[in-house]
Amino acid sequence: MLSGQDVRALLGKRSQFYRKKRQLSQAALAERADISITFLSNIERGLKYPTSETLSCIANGLGVNLCDLFQETAPTVEYHAMLERFKIDITQTVMKSLETVYKAYGE
Repeated sequence: MLSGQDVRALLGKRSQFYRKKRQLSQAALAERADISITFLSNIERGLKYPTSETLSCIANGLGVNLCDLFQETAPTVEYHAMLERFKIDITQTVMKSLETVYKAYGE
């Protein structure tokens, strides 16, 4: 089973892989994703994990699907477990956002 550190490391490696494949500097990707170079560097080194919104901006800045940032060369059991946890986290984030909006308009 993947730990949180494993997920951060995988995200870091994959985002760096796609950034280099696209011949983008950290500065260029950071600008596209509207984040600081320092934060991007920390993500690529597996030290920080972005919010779902920032993660989406990074994927868009790289021109890849969000899932590509977490996919290893061959899907493993650990990958599928991590993806399921990610889906749950995203669903919970979306539900909380919808509840906030609903409460704001309900008052």
